[in-house]
Amino acid sequence: MNKFEQLGLNESLLKAISDLGFETPSEVQEKAIPLLLEKDTDIVALAQTGTGKTAAFGFPLIQKINPENRNTQALILSPTRELCLQITNEIKNYSKYVKGLHTVAVYGGASITEQAKDVRRGAQIIVATPGRMQDMINRGFVDISAIDFCILDEADEMLNMGFYDDIVAILSTSPDEKSTWLFSATMPQEVARIAREFMRKPLEITVGHKNSGSSTVSHEYYLVNARDRYEALKRLADANPDIFSVVFCRTKRDTQAIAEKLIEDGYNAAALHGDLSQAQRDAVMKSFRNRQIQMLVATDVAARGIDVDNITHVINYQLPDEVETYNHRSGRTGRAGKLGTSIVIITKSELRKISAIERIIKQKFEEKTIPSGIEICEIQLFHLANRIKDVEVDHEIDAYLPAIYEVMKDLTKEELIKKMVSVEFNRFLNYYKKNKDLSAQKAGDKKDFVSGDGAVRYFVNIGSRDNFDWMSLKDFLRDTLGLGRDDIFKVDVKEGFSFFNTYADHAEMVLDTLNSLHLEGRRINVEVSKNDGSSNNRRRDHNGRNSGSGFGRNERSSERAGRRGDSFSSKGQSSGRGDRAPRRSEPKNDAARGARERRLRRG
Repeated sequence: MNKFEQLGLNESLLKAISDLGFETPSEVQEKAIPLLLEKDTDIVALAQTGTGKTAAFGFPLIQKINPENRNTQALILSPTRELCLQITNEIKNYSKYVKGLHTVAVYGGASITEQAKDVRRGAQIIVATPGRMQDMINRGFVDISAIDFCILDEADEMLNMGFYDDIVAILSTSPDEKSTWLFSATMPQEVARIAREFMRKPLEITVGHKNSGSSTVSHEYYLVNARDRYEALKRLADANPDIFSVVFCRTKRDTQAIAEKLIEDGYNAAALHGDLSQAQRDAVMKSFRNRQIQMLVATDVAARGIDVDNITHVINYQLPDEVETYNHRSGRTGRAGKLGTSIVIITKSELRKISAIERIIKQKFEEKTIPSGIEICEIQLFHLANRIKDVEVDHEIDAYLPAIYEVMKDLTKEELIKKMVSVEFNRFLNYYKKNKDLSAQKAGDKKDFVSGDGAVRYFVNIGSRDNFDWMSLKDFLRDTLGLGRDDIFKVDVKEGFSFFNTYADHAEMVLDTLNSLHLEGRRINVEVSKNDGSSNNRRRDHNGRNSGSGFGRNERSSERAGRRGDSFSSKGQSSGRGDRAPRRSEPKNDAARGARERRLRRG
């Protein structure tokens, strides 16, 4: 039995829910839907971004709307155009079996007269951004004087973006006897003030704790010198080849500059900020959703309402001015029950901000160190080997194989593997073997190192594709090996493989035990890694995660050429690859090729 049936929803909604594949309601849906269906009440619901709030208010709203009455009965306010359109599409999907129910999106950047026509044709539900909605009301295009419901979605974000006056004006235009549903991730003073002034004894629903962070997001910080901040970002990106992230900067200028440097250095990156036209913004977001862009560099305002699945990491290149804003940033990852990581790159002068954020989100940060060049090379080498092993062969290549065999006939199997891997790997090795350690030790820290003599680092051929994260893999290893919690450390899980450390006296037992095991019919293979997971000034991490682990760079150029489109710069144009990156492919357009040729001639 679908658990949504137990919440009191009618048949048309249950049919739409079945089509969408929803089976189990989220916590906020379980708490809000029966309450909103049962009575006409005001409600304040506090839940993190990505917990299913749209369905939590959307399902009961649709069930309470009278589709035979063509007048506007409900107004949903959201902070950005993207979120406005997203909510509109979701409401339409939920209500597709409700005949006569129409939902219209009202937002800036589009024709206000066309939107007014859509409303006049009959729109029982309007989804709007505050600025455009106030404009529509002032021009007499919309009448909300008789609405039954007003929903404020992402209320804290709207107020943080400066929409307080617009929201107050809109609510003042609406009837006092309506039901007001306020959904927010945090409860700052401005949101509490709206609740006091415009709501009548609202019931409160809290998922987790007020202002707390999501339990599916882990929080890490990396301490670096200020001049090394950008190099640290690249190093962290290279340490995980499967990155899909949002990188936050404070200003539009920094956002643009960092995105351009990443593109020039060979990363699939793009900028998202307020100076982009709507067409440029749409092009960037389309590429990001299609994973043609893996590092989206954004300002807080531009990123409002981004709802993209499976973002693996949020990277705080710079911390926000307001502590509460960090919660919104980290809420972009770890959605729908999946695990995510929020990274902060900071200098010593900013350390005090970490404690302030911890108090707000009620979670602890883990201090980590920037991975060394040799660690990154090792991660990339194993990732490349796994990609080669798992690649699907297009048999159109068969016609060319005899000629290829002829070219390779004098190579042994071992020589062929070495050369094939070296084609891609040498660029990484050459780039990183000259690079310095980027870790910045805190003043007064005691040196507590794991030396190469005291620990052994292992490679194991299981990873996230086997449903492990660092915690579950550590538990699996501890239980399998019969070791204590502190005997296994620096656990670093990648997609198809992982690394972990034990002390040297456990090495023989670890190899003998794990190499005799099978996981779901596949033999586990464990080997000793060439480095111990430590670098100069690397601190011991007994919480289990690799102190040097981060998250990684985009896929190699050969794969990008096969299945990915162009990256977009801030102007929405395809960008070529720079000659400073450890990995490069041929530039993707004539302008980029010309720029590269000029650089090569100069250098």
